[in-house]
Amino acid sequence: MDDEAGTHGDPGTVDAEAGLRGRLVRVGVELVNGEGAQALSLREIARRAGVSHGAPRRHFPTHLDLLSAIARQGFAELADRVTAADREEAGPRERIELLARVYVDYAATRRGMYELMFRHDLLESGRLGLRETSLPLFAHLAHLVARVRPDADAAVVAGALWANLHGIAQLWHWGSLPLATGGDDPVAFLTAALDAHLGPAEQTP
Repeated sequence: MDDEAGTHGDPGTVDAEAGLRGRLVRVGVELVNGEGAQALSLREIARRAGVSHGAPRRHFPTHLDLLSAIARQGFAELADRVTAADREEAGPRERIELLARVYVDYAATRRGMYELMFRHDLLESGRLGLRETSLPLFAHLAHLVARVRPDADAAVVAGALWANLHGIAQLWHWGSLPLATGGDDPVAFLTAALDAHLGPAEQTP
């Protein structure tokens, strides 16, 4: 186990402490991706990081602080996936469709992290500015919506579309959509949501 004593006066202390903080977050990310948000106890994260159960408190005074730091990594990964999939040369509606597909796929492939990112208590607490981490992605969506629907309130349409995507992701995971509709592919619901909020896609002759 790492020694919690002697944390002052050593030139390497700052780097070591930063390294420990990063390690705790990395372990938390691995844990939530592998076992779900319910596995994220301070004691288990400390155990897997190889430190005493009290060590995380030096960097994260509360459990919510550590969970927020882990959730920030989820928002960063989602943003990276959107950036990687985006095609600036494409039309705005196509780019929104790419974003929508990435969002729903992220919810399916990073289920534990996705649930953590949108936990009410974390967002309500405002720890580490967690609520603000999703704003650039929403602003990107609203900007694209404004290009497709210049006649509409882009923020409202983007918000409604986001809520729709979130609902599709959740209901698909719970099995409610497949059960109720007999559908076997969430893409059909994404297309319907985009058509509802943005209008039908233009057909190429």
